[in-house]
Amino acid sequence: MARSGRAPRPVRVYADGIYDLFHQGHARQLLQAKNVFPNVYLIVGVCSDALTHSKKGRTVMNEIERYEALRHCRYVDEIVRDAPWELDEEYVTKHKIDFIAHDDIPYGTDDSNDVYALWKSKGMFVATERTEGVSTSDIVARIVRDYDIYVRRNLARGYSAKDLNISYLSEKKIRLQNKMHELKDKGRRVMDTIGERKDDMIAKWEEKSREFIENFLLLFGRERLSNIWNESKGKILSALSPPTSPYPPGSPTSSNGDFDFAEDGFPPRKNPRYDSPSPSSSSKNNYYSIDDYSDEEECITANSENH
Repeated sequence: MARSGRAPRPVRVYADGIYDLFHQGHARQLLQAKNVFPNVYLIVGVCSDALTHSKKGRTVMNEIERYEALRHCRYVDEIVRDAPWELDEEYVTKHKIDFIAHDDIPYGTDDSNDVYALWKSKGMFVATERTEGVSTSDIVARIVRDYDIYVRRNLARGYSAKDLNISYLSEKKIRLQNKMHELKDKGRRVMDTIGERKDDMIAKWEEKSREFIENFLLLFGRERLSNIWNESKGKILSALSPPTSPYPPGSPTSSNGDFDFAEDGFPPRKNPRYDSPSPSSSSKNNYYSIDDYSDEEECITANSENH
């Protein structure tokens, strides 16, 4: 009657589990249970934290979070909290369960090789298929395998070292690694951008280069460049070889040619600045030499009068 859809009421199908980190494998299992018969009222039993931790181990989500995740699944009509690990006749009668849906793999406990063996023998068991490669254990294994990546991810999102249960030094090391990864990504993006615009940049550079050369030749033609070079060359030569300084009048190299030589071809002998002092003189000015000469007549006259 259930399979043909001739049952006078919805068929009450029961599925149970932990449903930690509720994922698409869970959703597909509930979808199969919901569609096992044409008209199904799906009841889902969820084990508590205390029972789950004692039988299977610690969960990521607590029981309240697991209940809420199932409550928002469109295939679920009713949730039974604190569900038992093994079903008995009393529990099945209390919740008016017609069929029990679970995957067909035997699920053993300390007391039994398969907790669903009784219901299979009574024809009250309907099998669902597991989704390969997707399970809570697989998700936890991914997190453990890529632990460093997820720690860096959460630190970048504002979590503290205390929230992630890591040391202060580990936090600083991971934050430094995050900065290095950001710099690498930024450099990669810049290089990709340059690679995309490379042809345009080269074309624009060539165009600007030709324009610059043309403007340069228009402004500084061949004749203009020759004039500039000649003017610059003259200034450079003047700077490297400056003209001789002018000589004072009366000097031997003076350009006026007024210096007279004696008939014998030698220049005249200079007059001494002072006369030779007498040997008996005790004046303090006796330090003057007879060979001290001067070209200034006024100095000779003045000093002679002093003596």
